[in-house]
Amino acid sequence: MAEQISLKSSIEVLKGVGQKRAQLFHKLGVDTIYSLLRYYPRTYIDYTSYLPIAEAAVGETCTVRARVFRKAPEARIRKGLSLFKVFVTDGENDLVITIFNSKYMYEALQLDREYVFHGKVTGNFFQKEMNAPSFVPYQAQMEMMPVYSLTEDLSNKVIASTVETALKLIEKSVFDPLPAAITQQYQLCHFEYALRQIHFPQNAVALDTARRRLIFEELLTLQLGMLLLRSRNRKQTAVQLRDSRWEAFEALLPFSLTGAQRRAIAECVHDMQGRLPMNRLVQGDVGSGKTMVAAALAFVLARNGYQTAIMAPTEILAQQHYQTFTGIFSKTGLRICLLSGSLAKAVKQSETEKIAAGEYDIVIGTHALIQDSVSFGALGLVVTDEQHRFGVAQRSRLAEKGENPHLLVMSATPIPRTLGLIIYGDLDISVIDELPAGRQKVITMAITSKKRERALRFIREKLDNGLQAYIVCPLIEEGESDLKSVETYAQELQKGPLNGCRIEVLHGRLKPKEKDAVMQRFQSGETQLLVSTTVVEVGVDVPNAVIMMVENAERYGLSQLHQLRGRVGRGSEKSYCILVSDHPGEENRHRLSVMCKTSDGFQIAEEDLKQRGPGDFFGSRQHGLPELKIADMTSDMDVLRQTQALAKELLSEDEGLSRPEHKGLRRLVSLLYAQNKGQLFN
Repeated sequence: MAEQISLKSSIEVLKGVGQKRAQLFHKLGVDTIYSLLRYYPRTYIDYTSYLPIAEAAVGETCTVRARVFRKAPEARIRKGLSLFKVFVTDGENDLVITIFNSKYMYEALQLDREYVFHGKVTGNFFQKEMNAPSFVPYQAQMEMMPVYSLTEDLSNKVIASTVETALKLIEKSVFDPLPAAITQQYQLCHFEYALRQIHFPQNAVALDTARRRLIFEELLTLQLGMLLLRSRNRKQTAVQLRDSRWEAFEALLPFSLTGAQRRAIAECVHDMQGRLPMNRLVQGDVGSGKTMVAAALAFVLARNGYQTAIMAPTEILAQQHYQTFTGIFSKTGLRICLLSGSLAKAVKQSETEKIAAGEYDIVIGTHALIQDSVSFGALGLVVTDEQHRFGVAQRSRLAEKGENPHLLVMSATPIPRTLGLIIYGDLDISVIDELPAGRQKVITMAITSKKRERALRFIREKLDNGLQAYIVCPLIEEGESDLKSVETYAQELQKGPLNGCRIEVLHGRLKPKEKDAVMQRFQSGETQLLVSTTVVEVGVDVPNAVIMMVENAERYGLSQLHQLRGRVGRGSEKSYCILVSDHPGEENRHRLSVMCKTSDGFQIAEEDLKQRGPGDFFGSRQHGLPELKIADMTSDMDVLRQTQALAKELLSEDEGLSRPEHKGLRRLVSLLYAQNKGQLFN
């Protein structure tokens, strides 16, 4: 049977895994022996390293080695609850092991035998205890026990024993996907050794050796895939610029562009003069002026007879872009239209006919732009705003409406450059690292609910002076938790501290027309206070709004809080961001202190990445970034740089990884980028 089993085999071939248990494994994303062996432990209990009981600090999770010298009889505390106490010693000090409702565990501990116990130490200096610790009999060769992420009805013991079975079955028959030349050059262990040691490490050194190998392999695979994504479908563009001058655009503006904006425009125009279509990300902090870059490029394209399509994630943002562009180009004769899902059917049909006939130079819209019914007469440039809201597939669908048009992606999520090269591996990057003149620094403060009334009085004062404010709440409806809903909160304000003020609510469940109406009233000053969910995170530009108050601030990532803060400070008045949180955790206090100390989006992004990890931070599914199983983009930066250089070197020598020695790498890339199946390799 062993000869027939391979890494591709279903886990049902393993002893002890029937159909029912296989379904439980499937919930963890495990269905084959390969995916089981790639289901790495989240942490380990290190039985190889233990402390004397005297050094095991109360309140800390520790590992100690001790001998059982007394077992107290079962004590029944109340109906259905039994308590067992086992007394152990290391020869110098004693420890009480407390076991609840587990006679099996109690009986497993035998008198005069030594064990290694792992658990949280309670009690005091005179009498230390451990409640329900994990333990193993002491032996000369101790190991580290893997601890896996679990699902209901699937224990850590079952996962570990299933992995053990799989490792025995495929022992000495595992093909190493990394070429021998790479493992030798970078001093990496064999794949089979790495798999065994990552699950059942002999010691900390063996674990580090395995981790280094698997992290290197994963980051190399990730970057090979991103480079392949970047190179695929890069066909010659039909968009040719006869006139690439853009300087006349700045004369249309009532202000001067920053040096960073000019640099970004120049980089884009340079790209658009080549044979291949531009594929560039313009990344800048909130309020850095990315829209002006898009406007300058649309101006250049229009002068050359081409159309620009600008896709925004929300109607509010699309509407704002439309107003911005019509204001800038009002005296130029450029024809601009807004295409959104809320347009009446007859109006939409009329507009789409004009777009197809080339009667509009700039077309601004939402997802409506990628509908099959929309076509362009001469599409030269595709712009997607707030890239984290769109996937690779969506921007590709819009690009397919032209003959390999140029592509510009704009993002207000600051990402450190090295990480940006990976996350946006299919894009060149321009960074706008300079704010326009006149942008106000927003004063940020973190408070508890005890100071909420004082904050609301402060808001009232500003509203009475003709200014405006936002209050952001996490939820829309009551009952989801004890957090107040947007509607209830607004009603309480209206009856209480902000009585008489003009207050409206904004949330994602409003119909597009309703949202637009609410926003228009706020932008015009008709509404004084907007109580909203995070739909105000992007796209709202109200210079008269000077306060952003965020309730339950602990529920948001730092980058999201930074985005929300960016909604104020857009006018000449001093602006404020008030973060309200009663969460007692030290981590939360640190997070909010970061917001109070700095307004640098890149610094905030670094901190956010450390705390939340790349999956949450980047929204990997939306980016098309595969989920990483073992590498950490913040702590593995050195390996990141090594593999970045190696990936470029490998593909420069073997463009499609088609050489025999690269067969394993090709397979790894295909597996990691399963969602792009059939697109990475011809």
